[in-house]
Amino acid sequence: MVTEEQVNRINELARKSKTPEGLTEEEKEEQKVLRRLFIDSFKENLRAELNNIEIVD
Repeated sequence: MVTEEQVNRINELARKSKTPEGLTEEEKEEQKVLRRLFIDSFKENLRAELNNIEIVD
């Protein structure tokens, strides 16, 4: 699960990447890892929600 701190860091890196100085190589790698963690967590939560859906006719 992604923590609020990690989401804040993702957003911070995204804002910094849009500035003229951009991101360092270390920050780019950190951003890549955090984004993958966020996407995997999102997929896991979506699967759990879909598995709990019960179709009633």
